Amino acid sequence: MPTTMSSREFNQDAARAKRAATEGPVFITDRGRPAHVLLSIDEYRRLTRAGACIADLLHAPEAAEIPFEPPRLQDRARGADLS
Repeated sequence: MPTTMSSREFNQDAARAKRAATEGPVFITDRGRPAHVLLSIDEYRRLTRAGACIADLLHAPEAAEIPFEPPRLQDRARGADLS
């Protein structure tokens, strides 16, 4: 489960942020908006390894925790041109 902390909390307790990063990403906010993410080095290397593909990343167990709401397409249905 991701942890969220403000920039002030991060500055006051970096050790807590580092401990939390061993369990998952730590989102650091500025004025209530996500600004940075702290990851363990193992997680960073896993995400940036050569050959990683989107299917591998989406298959990861923590992917279920990532909020994803794609925008709805406008109602512009077009018939297929089969000529």
